[in-house]
Amino acid sequence: MLRQIKPRNARSKRALEKRAPKAIENPKTALFLRGTTCSQLVQDAMGELHALHQPHAKKFTKKNAVHPFEDPSSLEFFSEKNDASLLVFGSSNKKRPHCLTLVRTFAHRILDMLELYLDPETFRRMSQFRCRKFAFGLRPLLVFAGTAFESPVPNEWTTARSLLLDFFRGDGGHGEKVDVEGLQYVICISAEEPNSVTAAAAATTNGTTAANGSTVDPGSKPVLRLRAYLIRTKRSGQKLPRVEVEEMGPRMDFRLGRVREADPATLKEALKKARTNEERTKKNISTSSMGDKLGRVHLGKQDLGELQTRKMKGLKRGRGLESDDEDVEAASDEEPKRKRKE
Repeated sequence: MLRQIKPRNARSKRALEKRAPKAIENPKTALFLRGTTCSQLVQDAMGELHALHQPHAKKFTKKNAVHPFEDPSSLEFFSEKNDASLLVFGSSNKKRPHCLTLVRTFAHRILDMLELYLDPETFRRMSQFRCRKFAFGLRPLLVFAGTAFESPVPNEWTTARSLLLDFFRGDGGHGEKVDVEGLQYVICISAEEPNSVTAAAAATTNGTTAANGSTVDPGSKPVLRLRAYLIRTKRSGQKLPRVEVEEMGPRMDFRLGRVREADPATLKEALKKARTNEERTKKNISTSSMGDKLGRVHLGKQDLGELQTRKMKGLKRGRGLESDDEDVEAASDEEPKRKRKE
């Protein structure tokens, strides 16, 4: 028997209704955690991502002894306690320096995880760019550039694309109409093209385990670049404005580390869509401007030879053919007689 919690008052009842499954989900909340050892660089990066995910973001400042890939039970507890579907865990040690772990849950159970190693030399904060900032709560435009994201086989790059798309999608995503005034910034995520040097990189003892059982150095993998640009519209002398972009930060470069892909059965269950009460559109049926319902019927090729006609004695085919044949024979016999008389 599943445990059923009975609300004691109206407040707890509203809280349970808010967490109950819905046909259209609530905006996903992201929870930011730090490990026992976390560098200042990782903390700054988490602060920038926290600002991009506002207002659906929570941040903890205390240290937590959590090891996501060894024992994720603590993350599942934090997810259920704070009703957060996304988690960002920051840590740093000698083996994996400046590490950000993106975690996604389903029913407060771990679905998939991905490690990103931040490059300290290229990291820039939003405060280091001189441009106005966007308003919080707006949905950005997302651009994924690179052939690595288009792989037909699920791998670490497709997992990274799915996680980042789910992280930056913001509020909603179910509406058909988009307000152009709300499109104020764009997030561009690009992947370097793998070359022969990267593919033939030597294995190291501190690397991550590949699919064939060997170890691959994370430093030899292609770089994932994250950039954010502010959209500016200026007069162009035409009906359409001239669009320009200006980098506003943050600027981050990552190397992909360990990855935990989603279980196929759990992923299939997570992708199910609930049936709504909306009336389904019927094919070949439309409504005119006067309110009349019009239908279109598609018929196959018709054989008019088998068409049923009205039965009349004068239209019988056999009788008409016999009379015609007799007239033709009589005319052929009379023609030579007339020539002889002449």
